[in-house]
Amino acid sequence: MTPVVAAAVLVAAVTHAGWNALAHRITDKPAGFALISGGGLVIGLAITPFARFPAGAAWPYLCASAAVHIAYYALLMTSFRLGDFGQAYPIARGSAPLVVTLLAAVFAHEVPGAWAGAGIAVSCLGLSGVGLWGLRGRRPDWAAIGAALATGLTIAVYTVIDGLGVRAAHTSLGYIAWLMVVQGWVLPAFLYARAGGGTVRRLRPYAALGLLGAALSVAAYALVLWAQTRAALAPIAALRESSILVGAAIGALFFKERFGAPRIVAAGLVVVGIGLMVRAG
Repeated sequence: MTPVVAAAVLVAAVTHAGWNALAHRITDKPAGFALISGGGLVIGLAITPFARFPAGAAWPYLCASAAVHIAYYALLMTSFRLGDFGQAYPIARGSAPLVVTLLAAVFAHEVPGAWAGAGIAVSCLGLSGVGLWGLRGRRPDWAAIGAALATGLTIAVYTVIDGLGVRAAHTSLGYIAWLMVVQGWVLPAFLYARAGGGTVRRLRPYAALGLLGAALSVAAYALVLWAQTRAALAPIAALRESSILVGAAIGALFFKERFGAPRIVAAGLVVVGIGLMVRAG
C-alpha cells in the first residue's frame, strides 16, 4: 500500500462516516436509505456515459455485490434503529476487517506479510476498543449488537466480492457506476410499495440530507474500489474502517455521545497500524 493509496482510503473513511451520520440523523430510516440508494442510482446513471463498460467477467461479481449491499442496507437500518450511532457504527465496521483478511486469503490468495499482518492486527485492536467503549456502563442490547455484527459480516462479504469484481472489470469508475445502477432502485421501490401515494410526502423532509448522503456514499466507495485495484484487500479494509474514529468524533460532536480517553488510545493504535501497513507497501 503506497502513501497515495492510503490517503485515498483515509479520505473514503471520512466521507463514509459522514454519510452514515446523515443516515442516522434521518429519523425515517426507510425514507432516508431510499434517498441515499436512489441518489446513488441517479449518480450512477450520470456516470455511465463517461466510463468504460465493465468487462463481462465482472458482472457475476457485480450482481452478487448488489444483492449483498441490499442486505447490508437493511441490516444497517436495523442497527441504527436499535442502537446508538456511537455503538452500532463501530461494531458494524470494526468486525469486518478480520473477516475480510480470512476471505481474501481463501478467495483472492492474498496472505498478508509480517508488516501488513501486524498493521491489520493493531488496527483491529484499536477499532475493537472503540466498539467496546461504546458498550461501557450499560446493559448490552443484544438485538442491536447482533444487527451490527450481521452488518459487519455483509461488509466483509461485499468488500471481497467487489475487490475481485473491480479487478475483473478493468474500470473502477465503470464498476461503481453500474453497481449503483443495479442496486439503486430496490430500496426506493420497496418504500413505494409500502407508502404508495405517500412516498413523496415521506421523502420531502429529508431530501437534502439523503441526497448529500448519496453523493458521499458514492464518492467513498469509488475511492475504495480504486484502491482495491492497487493494493491487497485486507489492509485496505482495515484502513477504511478508521472511519470508526471519525464516526466516534461525529457521535461526540453532534449526537452528544462521549468520546473518552479509551477512544484516544484506540485512535493511537489505528495510527500505528496505518504506519505498519504503509511500511509493508
